[in-house]
Amino acid sequence: QQSGRKFQLFLKRRLRIDKRHQSKDSIFFRDGVRRIDFVLSYVDDLNKEWEKKWERRKEFESNLQKAGLELETEDKKESEDGKIFFVKIHAPWEVLITYAEVLNIKVPIRENDIPPMVENPLDCVLLPFRLPEKVMHPEPDYFTAPFSKDKQELYLIDDESTFFSPSMRNRIVNYILTRCPYGTEEGKKKFGIKRLLNNGTYTAAYPLHDCQYWKKASDPHCDSERYTLYMEWARFLRFYKEQPLDLIRKYYGEKIGIYFAWLGFYTEMLFLAAVVGLICFLYGLFTMDENMSSKEICDPSIGGEIIMCPLCDRDCEYWRLNTTCESSQYSHLFDNVATLFFAIFMGIWVTLFLEFWKRRQARLKYEWDLVDFEEEQQQLQLRPEYEAKCTQKKRNPVTQEMEPYLPITSQAVRFCVSGATVLFWVSLIIASMIAVIVYRLAVYAAFASLMENTQSLQPISGLLTPQLATSVTASCLNFVIIMILNFFYERIAIWITDMEIPRTHMEYENRLTMKMFLFQFVNYYSSCFYVAFFKGKFVGYPGAYTYMFNRWRNEECDPAGCLIELTTQLTIVMAGKQIWGNIQEAIVPWICNWWGRRKARNNPENLYSRWEQDHDLQTFGALGLFYEYLEMVIQFGFITLFVASFPLAPLLALMNNILEIRVDSWKLTTQYRRPVAAKAHSIGVWQEILNGMAILSVVTNAFIVAFTSDMIPRLVYYYAYSENEDSPMSGYINNSLSVFLISDFPVRNEPKENPENFVICRYRDYRYPPDHERRYLHSMQFWHILAAKLAFIIIMEHVVFVVKFFVAWMIPDVPADVKAKIKREKYLTQKILHEYELEKLKERLCQGDTRATEKEFIATEGRMELSRAM
Repeated sequence: QQSGRKFQLFLKRRLRIDKRHQSKDSIFFRDGVRRIDFVLSYVDDLNKEWEKKWERRKEFESNLQKAGLELETEDKKESEDGKIFFVKIHAPWEVLITYAEVLNIKVPIRENDIPPMVENPLDCVLLPFRLPEKVMHPEPDYFTAPFSKDKQELYLIDDESTFFSPSMRNRIVNYILTRCPYGTEEGKKKFGIKRLLNNGTYTAAYPLHDCQYWKKASDPHCDSERYTLYMEWARFLRFYKEQPLDLIRKYYGEKIGIYFAWLGFYTEMLFLAAVVGLICFLYGLFTMDENMSSKEICDPSIGGEIIMCPLCDRDCEYWRLNTTCESSQYSHLFDNVATLFFAIFMGIWVTLFLEFWKRRQARLKYEWDLVDFEEEQQQLQLRPEYEAKCTQKKRNPVTQEMEPYLPITSQAVRFCVSGATVLFWVSLIIASMIAVIVYRLAVYAAFASLMENTQSLQPISGLLTPQLATSVTASCLNFVIIMILNFFYERIAIWITDMEIPRTHMEYENRLTMKMFLFQFVNYYSSCFYVAFFKGKFVGYPGAYTYMFNRWRNEECDPAGCLIELTTQLTIVMAGKQIWGNIQEAIVPWICNWWGRRKARNNPENLYSRWEQDHDLQTFGALGLFYEYLEMVIQFGFITLFVASFPLAPLLALMNNILEIRVDSWKLTTQYRRPVAAKAHSIGVWQEILNGMAILSVVTNAFIVAFTSDMIPRLVYYYAYSENEDSPMSGYINNSLSVFLISDFPVRNEPKENPENFVICRYRDYRYPPDHERRYLHSMQFWHILAAKLAFIIIMEHVVFVVKFFVAWMIPDVPADVKAKIKREKYLTQKILHEYELEKLKERLCQGDTRATEKEFIATEGRMELSRAM
């Protein structure tokens, strides 16, 4: 029986192969002429809603044909699993030219005659990083103009089938699909492919890739651009090569092209920051042995003789300062003079990055014909969901047409619910952060009591101090909580944005962006803000410690400062996020598509069609780029907001981004269906977010240097309190530790045992000793240091801001050569259009057309003269 089934399956496949003369890997209709611009798929399951879905499909496809599209259906018997119907859609010339005019698509009118830029003298050096010219610039450069049906002979139309690129074609078809009606339900007019996908009428809607990514298409009419992108861009071995941005833009559209252009530019700029950060780190490494503070801590006759007050109440004992020898040495790696230089450098670097990106963006806008493009027409038009959900209408004061609108009362209610939901989730993050702080306080006492050697009070386990052990475990716990909250909030943010019913696509994306960024900002950075600005600042002093909830004693910093703990927190959260992100982006889609790829490689082309291969891939989705931007912007925050504590952060980000570019390109080219092409002239609202973070980073780094590092107390001691001219920093550790009389301990704080009968213990603060008339109050040195910290913050912020704004003023947003090219192209394009109109008028006059009057002819000539003058 089993052999009989195999034989029947073989016959079925053989019949299907014999039945087809054309390869099913083709991207054309059965006639081999009409190109497949879009594919819809559905499963004809016989459930309760089968008849309703069938009627919707029938009406929808009928309306598509009325709109001029041509359809061809592949029966489920022809599919690999025998269950899925595929509806192939072709847009004929008449439809393309109609909607090209509606969407204001620019097309070539003449080859560009502007001389190319002068060759860069570094081109020879950069030659190994270059890609072939055909890959970098797949098309000649043209002067372009918005398409007009009435002026078809003006454009360079050599072949109607190839005049509009596949990405333009799928954008036009998608525009029709999103607005095509499919009937009336519950008294409301229903339309749009998105609704049909949501209610299960169709299972998928996507444009086709032009070939398999691992080999070129067998059809000579296919460009095999996907194969070229895979070979030249999506493989990790090409990580050192430039990106073929023009080919990415041609294949995927400007919106995806501008993302990869930004990511590539950001990565290039990170190289400079990474080099300077590495130099600062090496400076700290090479000067470790010269650090007087760690020398005194490690010296048995100094640090070994200083008895420190207990780290927790009752269970902890007195300990010697030299137990923190290793951690004080390593803290010098990040807390040194180079820290200040790097904080100022990064404040200027971020300005250079944003200003040079504006120039790069302006050049791309010119090269990609986006100069006069404000926002894609489709982005500014009403969303189908808005039109469907808004039953009331009012007259538009501009167009004087009736348009749907959402009443102000309804908007207010929706915004209140939305705001309350966002506030609740932000409160949840803060509550989870407080829970982690409570964990730190509770576990800190446990670690401290476990790690103390009660007999000799000698160094315990090297670098692993109670503070560091607590910090590492709390950071790992915090990272897990961050990932869990992210998972839930992503879905909540989309739900509340849908509930608000934004009017346009751009408004929808901007609202979702702000919600997600606000949440992730609080989620990722709250723990770093706690360590940087709160930990060790509200501790109190022995005998009068500060408690959280009157139960857990607040944490103290290491005698060497809190900066090493901030570095630990930052490293774990930043590195963990990057590793987890790459696993999600690369491994998960690969596993999901593994079986589909096996079928694609092992089945004959006749049986495993191009539309089936693409159907088995993952969906990139409308928010695919949104998550990519969000990931990079959060990373940008790590390397700018807290970079003073971790100069190696830009190096980590650089290595991640080199991998990120290839991972993103690989998954887009091999693991995802081809996204619908969309236009964008900039990175949108992300630009404003980056500007805001750049300004905030100056403030945070100034506060980190002043309050988290030990730089200002050292400088104050060096210039005002040092008594040794030969070695000004000697005695600093003893000076920075206050004295406490053990007999003054209340019962709650006093250790259970004092086997060596210590009389005094030391603690990190600037307070008067017990024999002073103002015992345990802040000394004058404390106020001097506080004044110096505040003065430093004001001076650093003003210096960096002045330099930032001066640099921003000095660097024009649009390069001079690009401005000149834009003006010349506008002039030449107008001249071509006016000459064309003049020729048409002459023809009409010669043919005796009375409507083409002499006045009209003179007016046209006058317009040309005016254009030349302008």
